[in-house]
Amino acid sequence: MLPSLLRAAAVTATRNSQPQPYISATLASATTTTTTANHGGCSYYYSIKASKLSLAKAKKSKSKSDTKSVESAVLGPQTDVDPDLDDDQIRVRRLLEDEKDRSLDVGPNGRPLFTPTRFLSELTRKDACSYMKFSMEDLNAVLPEGLPDGMLKEFDDSKRSALLIRQSFLDLRDNFRWIVDPPLWPSHAPKVRKQILLDGPRSCGKSITLAMLVHWARNEGWLVFYVPKGRLWTHGWYFYKNLPTGFWDTPVQAENILKDFLKFNGTLLRKLPCQIHDPLPLGEGAGVGWLKGVDSMAMPESSTLYDLVAAGVARTHASVGVVVRLRKELSLVKDVPVLIAIDQFNNWFTFSEYQEPVTVRSCRPIHSRDLATVNAFRSMMHNDMMVGAFSHSTAVGKLRKELPDVPVDARINLPRYTLDEAAAVCHYYLRQRLIRREVFTEEKWKKIYYLSNGNGTEMRWLAPLIW
Repeated sequence: MLPSLLRAAAVTATRNSQPQPYISATLASATTTTTTANHGGCSYYYSIKASKLSLAKAKKSKSKSDTKSVESAVLGPQTDVDPDLDDDQIRVRRLLEDEKDRSLDVGPNGRPLFTPTRFLSELTRKDACSYMKFSMEDLNAVLPEGLPDGMLKEFDDSKRSALLIRQSFLDLRDNFRWIVDPPLWPSHAPKVRKQILLDGPRSCGKSITLAMLVHWARNEGWLVFYVPKGRLWTHGWYFYKNLPTGFWDTPVQAENILKDFLKFNGTLLRKLPCQIHDPLPLGEGAGVGWLKGVDSMAMPESSTLYDLVAAGVARTHASVGVVVRLRKELSLVKDVPVLIAIDQFNNWFTFSEYQEPVTVRSCRPIHSRDLATVNAFRSMMHNDMMVGAFSHSTAVGKLRKELPDVPVDARINLPRYTLDEAAAVCHYYLRQRLIRREVFTEEKWKKIYYLSNGNGTEMRWLAPLIW
């Protein structure tokens, strides 16, 4: 027994004294990538993260062989790859090369992936489930108030400014088109609604649909009051109690509202005269208090809506009063169609960020309806065209089905992707190299669709995990 124990100890000491073979972190991560990729989508996702880290280490060590091994493991065999580029840069470079090959622009069942139509007003039902290309310059010009976060995320992940044309958007567009220009076949035309509340599951495209509607209406020459982030009306900056009106004034938000309204509509507002000539009530200015001995401001009878809005921007004491007056003026405009579009509309049916002191040690939360600006624009009980969209990314809790100041039949639930829409989306992600072409099959993209239940954000997140 003792000789055997001595021999075992000698062998162990000899093994420990020998140098271990060197394995670089880059090659180890590449091996991990190759191995874990065969065990499902989630393992591939984490292996991608590890390979990005190893790629950075390979850059530091200037080891081109290790870098190429990682790229081949992650992106597959490619040629002419610059080792100094990261994965996104390599993908953008290859997408630029793909633009020369029009045979790649193929959707499901051999249909064209992109519609040749250039204007939203010319889209028909045949264009549904296809993508429309936009330029960022055009989007920023038509929607200077800001683009929805979901739209920007889609552009960033797909590396292209293109949007899916959905039948739900075409129905919404035609609804307001028929209000202004009734069809020639009134007996077959569906019921139109002047007030619509867009609701639906999270990430079903409510904000993008609303932004596309605003884009179409402005290209048609309409006057559109667009609020892409209604939550900003109820949070931040100064707030004062206006005793004559009984509402709370938020002058900084009111000034920003007016500035945004001028960004696109300035030229059109110069042509529209004011129809209310009563003096403008003044309130407390942002951080400067009340004006002494002055409680109103007169507007000349020859003033236009541009002069009205500019007065609210120039004088902080008048900003809230101008926003309230502007809402009344918009109802009186008859020269051009007027559309009011409010995103994150659900934030106006709950409490704001502000609180009113009740005692020395307690405060009362202020409801959004008690803010002067929100109170002026929240109601849908009128004859004006208005669209509000709920945004579940700004969670405010579950609201009841019947909301105050909202018609009972105004709510429309936008669906998630249908199977046909999901097919177009997955072929688009294949075209944009979010999905590897050699592993793309109908069975695999349908698994993504059913796994995400048609949720657009989840489908985009799951697309690169196809293996």
